[in-house]
Parts: sequence; C-alpha cells; structure tokens
Amino acid sequence: MGEGRALRGWAIRAAATALAAALALSGCQSKGKSGAKGRPKPRSVTSTHTSSPPSTPSATGGTCHARPGPLPDAACTPGATNPQVTQANINDTICKSGWTATIRPPVGYTDKLKSDGIRAYGYSNTSASAYEEDHLISLELGGAPSDPKNLWPEPGGSPNAKDKVENDLNRAVCGGKVKLADAQQAIASDWTGAERKLGIGG
Repeated sequence: MGEGRALRGWAIRAAATALAAALALSGCQSKGKSGAKGRPKPRSVTSTHTSSPPSTPSATGGTCHARPGPLPDAACTPGATNPQVTQANINDTICKSGWTATIRPPVGYTDKLKSDGIRAYGYSNTSASAYEEDHLISLELGGAPSDPKNLWPEPGGSPNAKDKVENDLNRAVCGGKVKLADAQQAIASDWTGAERKLGIGG
C-alpha cells in the first residue's frame, strides 16, 4: 500500500515536470518568433551626393561677389600659381603620385582663410561646413598652396564637381595633351568650361 502511494506520487511529479517543461519550451519558441517579427528591417541608404554644382548662396553684402557656377570673384580670387612647378619639371611635381600632399597647407591656416572669405563674400549662410576652402588653380595643376588669391570658400562640400575637372586636366597635362599654362589659365577663368575650352573630357 505504501509502495502504491509512492508510485502514484512519483507519477504525478513526473507528469507535472513534463508539463512545466513543455510550457517553458512553448514560451521560448513563441518569444523567438515574435522577436523575429518585431525586429526592425534595415533601412536602405540613399546617397545625397550629387555631381551637380551647388547654387551660389545668397549674399548680404561683402566686398567680393561669387559668380554663377559657382565661380569666385575674379578680382578677389584671381588664382595664383606655384613658382616651384614648371612645364619642365611636371614629372617630378604634379605628375608624381603623392606630391601634392607634401605642399598642402595646414587645416588651421585654411580654416582661418575660410572664415575670412565667408565674411568677404558676404554669404548669408555663415556655417563653415557649407563651404570648401578650395584652391582655384588646384595643387595638381601647379596652383599656389597658401596664397589667399588662390583660395576661396567654394559653396558645397567635398568632393564636388570641380574635382573631376581638376583630375581630367592633370591627366591631360601629364599625358602631354595640354600645356600646363593653358590648363592653369582655363581653370582659373572658368572651371565649368575648362575642359570644353581645352578640347578634353566628356
């Protein structure tokens, strides 16, 4: 009799344990499914970069005036060349990989020029991040690294559409298709039409 009670008690405990295990397993599976359903889908990344030149920002005054393109004021930022770069030594300067990094001015210097330039051009948007302090005649075309006449706060961030023109002109000069002085003059006067003027690019 005592043995029968013990067996029944054992059977009840075993059944209860099995039921608890089944409920726990069911709960875990249910959580896993709902977690998968509730997991947010990754958002697609949309690029905001555009190769189109930015419009010239409105000005509230200033002594310099940007032209459409945008192009700098021809009097304030006429461009300046680096006397260390000549047609005779392009293979050791602008056509040599990594050479421009050795002459690029420090950021602290160009940031100060950018602030001064934003005021001089009278831009209504005075946020420094809205402009790139750009060399009008790029370093890869023998532009002067630190001369304020060759640096201006170009509207838009970096990279921009002018970068492609600079690269195309550098390849043309280094490939012997265009003379250095001609490339410098073309990009200084109007970078948007420089390739067309020189008969290169696409």
